[in-house]
Amino acid sequence: MAVVATGFFDGVHLGHRLVIETLVRTARERGEESLIATLWPHPRLVLHSDALDFRLLNTLDEKINLIKGLGVDRVEVLPFTDDFARTPTRDYLQKYVKERLGGTAVLLGYDNRIGHDSLTPEQTASIARSIGLDVVLTDKVSAVGLAVSSTKIRKALSSGDVAAASMYLCYDYMLEGEVVHGRKMGRTIGYPTANMELYEQMKLVPADGVYLTRVKVDGRVFNAMTNIGQAIETHIFDFDEEIYGMGMKVEFLRRIRGEMRFQDMQALKEQLSKDEESCRKMLI
Repeated sequence: MAVVATGFFDGVHLGHRLVIETLVRTARERGEESLIATLWPHPRLVLHSDALDFRLLNTLDEKINLIKGLGVDRVEVLPFTDDFARTPTRDYLQKYVKERLGGTAVLLGYDNRIGHDSLTPEQTASIARSIGLDVVLTDKVSAVGLAVSSTKIRKALSSGDVAAASMYLCYDYMLEGEVVHGRKMGRTIGYPTANMELYEQMKLVPADGVYLTRVKVDGRVFNAMTNIGQAIETHIFDFDEEIYGMGMKVEFLRRIRGEMRFQDMQALKEQLSKDEESCRKMLI
């Protein structure tokens, strides 16, 4: 027996957390399992023509780990296909929530749309009750007077405002990938960088520029500055080790500046020195 919430949960942001906290609390009160049914891949990547421009806030693994970190007992991943997209609300609630997942109750967010017929939460609640499911409804959540949404977070990141994104997400936005060989130009001016190839190519990369970041590599944590331009290049402070081929996580804390062009390597070196000074001051 389980209390079930369903949706994509991209970002697992502040708005999602209200749903998840309510789910966990309700399940515990009922003595049942809390269960998130999430979709993969994102419906827009399957159904819409803007799939080439659309980017995700989380990889599947990130999303599952974030959800479980909030106390959810079980996460079920439902493959989103063209056939699945044609499932009516009643069929989804009956065949998936009640029969496949063992749901006794369904939790609906204020803008939850379930099924091909895209009914309102109130209409969905009526159907759920008619097939014997209890219903829990949640309210809209806001931060600094603004409703929180995955779209709003994508816009913040696309403009470089990683601080706003972190506020909406309740954690620092991150990229994960493998350290690969780059042009090694940074070494010639005293700023070696770890170039990263993303594990998930559909993951949204913040706007071009230089950022204060936190790096996790080989089980250790370092402060760093990361440049996003033609590549994702990270200069790790007080670090001089070979880490090619290793996995690395970069968490974005603040944007230092936008992308710049330089007349020569000396001008680049001088700017990087200023960037590092700015970053280190923020760390004090």
